Amino acid sequence: MKMKIGIRCVLLLLAVSLRGQTGISVSPPRIYFQGSPGESKIETVVITNASTKNRLDLSVGLGDWGYSFTGENMMYPADSLSISCAGWVSIGKDDAYFSLNPGEKREIDISINPPETASDSIPVRTAMLYVTQMNPVDDVDDKGGRIKVSVRSGIKLYYRNQGPKQKRLEIYDMKYVKEEKMIHLFFENTGNIWTDGIAYTDLVNTSNGQKRTLDHLVFYTLPGNRRELLISLPDMLENGKYVASVIVDYGDDNALEMAELTFTYE
Repeated sequence: MKMKIGIRCVLLLLAVSLRGQTGISVSPPRIYFQGSPGESKIETVVITNASTKNRLDLSVGLGDWGYSFTGENMMYPADSLSISCAGWVSIGKDDAYFSLNPGEKREIDISINPPETASDSIPVRTAMLYVTQMNPVDDVDDKGGRIKVSVRSGIKLYYRNQGPKQKRLEIYDMKYVKEEKMIHLFFENTGNIWTDGIAYTDLVNTSNGQKRTLDHLVFYTLPGNRRELLISLPDMLENGKYVASVIVDYGDDNALEMAELTFTYE
């Protein structure tokens, strides 16, 4: 619960900063490394001071991240997760702390150096690269009050070993929760690669054959993740018996996951 509050605070500060013309732009938002044990890889990150008037003093550091059961991003200290690669990531000494004038940008190299003894039992490892403003600037909130604003931006880092990619998702449960008026879909990433996709849901009223297509849901997973998707039913849905059909498309041309559920809505 504390972690969720912290994330909301960062997002709030970022939104306020945009009104005050203070912000950090980082590109790309994700970096994918692939290599063999003992093989170093380097990627470049571009950091831009989006402010029109404020110099930014910045620090670059590392953390861990993962997905919750419902797909939320969860942040943790570096090297605290079993899938962390934060300890393998290096940042140049001159790039750990630096300043950018308004509109100025800087390129920094991020290298990953997996040990030769790196185990293949963890197919994907992750870390988070943080760019944090160290000098809060004056701003004004929605009510005209004076505040200090400091922003932080993150880049997700992914690392996988060489070898064939296996994308595979498996649905293992689906149920209707009457009190919530929601369908809960449960599936697992049983492959060896990060996998995103879209869940499409159709409802058919078995008494009159009327079909309704619900809003699709986008999801992201890592190998071994078990996930719950909450599928909201439409407002003012007519009482009756329904068949819900869900198709999970995760980018594999040769496979789709499908599930059906019969339930009574009242």
